[in-house]
Amino acid sequence: MTTHAALLKPLFLLDPSITFLNHGSFGACPQPVLDACQAWQREMERNPVEFLSRRSAALLLEAREALAAFVGTTADRLVFMPNATTAVYTVIQSLALGPGDEILTTDHEYGACEAGWDHVAARSGARRVAIPIPLPLDAADYADRIWAGVTPRTRVLFLSHISSQSALVFPIAELIARARTAGIISIVDGAHAPGQVPLALDTLGADFYAGNCHKWLCAPKGAAFLYARPEQQALLQATTVSWGYQEPPVPAQAAYLGDTIFERRLQWQGTRDISPWLSVPAAIDFQRRHDWDDVRADSHARAIRLLERVCALTGLPSIGTPEDFAQMVPLPVPMMDGAALKARLFDEFRIEVPVTSHSGRLLVRASFQGYNGDDDADALYEALRAIVQ
Repeated sequence: MTTHAALLKPLFLLDPSITFLNHGSFGACPQPVLDACQAWQREMERNPVEFLSRRSAALLLEAREALAAFVGTTADRLVFMPNATTAVYTVIQSLALGPGDEILTTDHEYGACEAGWDHVAARSGARRVAIPIPLPLDAADYADRIWAGVTPRTRVLFLSHISSQSALVFPIAELIARARTAGIISIVDGAHAPGQVPLALDTLGADFYAGNCHKWLCAPKGAAFLYARPEQQALLQATTVSWGYQEPPVPAQAAYLGDTIFERRLQWQGTRDISPWLSVPAAIDFQRRHDWDDVRADSHARAIRLLERVCALTGLPSIGTPEDFAQMVPLPVPMMDGAALKARLFDEFRIEVPVTSHSGRLLVRASFQGYNGDDDADALYEALRAIVQ
């Protein structure tokens, strides 16, 4: 086990009897950050009225300022959300789409977001146009291949920053710049990006960007955000209409509703536990104190070494180069029953890892976080060797 893993593994609450290589699905929260979250919950219960009615807006602003600095923007361009899918759908259902309008996207998007687009498209008469991105990924051809799908009816460009299915990190910046020039709204599903790859949201320039904090940033479950450029914030409608829609707000409500329409409408939608959001600064601080740039680099290197070993084992090529991945890698295995493979890896080998498929390829999507050492990589390799051979 490496130095990082030896130090970090005891700080997480993961079952030691399981080889946990599925950080990408729901993340894992270290004990110090969970302690901070529970401290906020206890603070709230001392006087829920004071905490929620008189203190929450200032506390949430302070947390958003820490998050904004981390992702390269300002607090007035962020609101907290429970997860990235909710953030994406908040944008989807706010758009004024009509018959014949097109949403340009790819065939590497997250299924829940595709369902959101299809639901709104069926209601509005718009349609989702998914451009196939062949494997292995040709990063140099990515932007041109998608842009070739633009038509006079294209209203929205929707892209994953990192694909949930294939773990590929897509070069999205050029496409976002093209969309801005063409007057096309750009929306990015960045569920896997915060904490796994560096972000500079203002520089990236997407109109909307949804990101999870509970995955690779290691915040508590239920911590995510929606970024919106100032000129696009007026488009957004909350999924629940509540006090934030009263104009002007009652002065006493500013303490929990916030100062802007963007904040009032989207962030406050009734009684909820805001402690995961308030704990985001603790997660950022945890990673800063543990040299997370080095942790990410170490995790990426370990992931790529395992990818190369599995490719040599199976004789199957990788779907991308090492530069196309961060801390998740899709390990190619021979075609078989994917659900049965996942079940066997867990039931027989006690390895928690998802199995995905794309373009006729079966992939074991292994996530490497700071608590994963070479022993975890070896365990998965040996399990796959036993199954494949």
